[in-house]
Amino acid sequence: MRNTAADLAVLSAAGVSKAYGPVAVIGDLTLSVRRGEFLSIVGPSGCGKTTLLMTLAGLTAADRGEIHFEGRAVLDPPEGVAVVFQDYSRSLMPWLRNVDNVLFGMKRLDKPAADKRAAAMEMLAIVGLKGFEQHYPWQVSGGMQQRVAIARALASEARLLLLDEPLAAVDAQTRNEIQDLLLDLARRFGKTCLLVTHDVDEAVYMADRIVVLSQRPTRVVREIPVTLSKPRDQIATRADKTYLDLRSDLLTMIRAMPKAVHAP
Repeated sequence: MRNTAADLAVLSAAGVSKAYGPVAVIGDLTLSVRRGEFLSIVGPSGCGKTTLLMTLAGLTAADRGEIHFEGRAVLDPPEGVAVVFQDYSRSLMPWLRNVDNVLFGMKRLDKPAADKRAAAMEMLAIVGLKGFEQHYPWQVSGGMQQRVAIARALASEARLLLLDEPLAAVDAQTRNEIQDLLLDLARRFGKTCLLVTHDVDEAVYMADRIVVLSQRPTRVVREIPVTLSKPRDQIATRADKTYLDLRSDLLTMIRAMPKAVHAP
């Protein structure tokens, strides 16, 4: 029997709408994330990408429509989903050491405390923070703080990672390093990833598939498979004609969209 896209979807949204007062942010949006894929979502600034991500995560309730994770309705944050936020300085607890921030993400796991601590230490080492386990977040750089947040998401044994512009606040070199780290970790641990980003270059570099959103009230206007070979390389991939053509097409498409209509 042949599998359909719905059969393969780990996360799906059907007819989802969301408004804040008179401002319609999401309008009758439908999409799915396939198991094991790295999906990038792009769209014009202010179109509602973050609101969509928070709704998919169960952190914000949709006004209409249905969201399912692994076949179950998302009515609140489901077990098996982790969010990596843009503002790592707020997502990490400054009064906890790095290892304890990672352990905080493991509270739902039914494991002995010693096993959790060992796993947290191992995950920090995997993201390049061996030797910084006992530091506080404010004692390390912004890029290192985001690595702590990534380690926390992975240590929670989440099967789906929702990434809310996680690299927007780091410098260009660190951004490239963590892009490659995320791709390697997603492959190594078999994670499904959904990345929301305003950066078209990042979207193309990271993705197996790209979903393009319209202006508010946002909806899916196009889905584009990314046929670039893996593993990706910061120099060779970005020089590839397929990469350059797709980047150009996406920028042209987004810039051609009408401006958002603001509420009175």
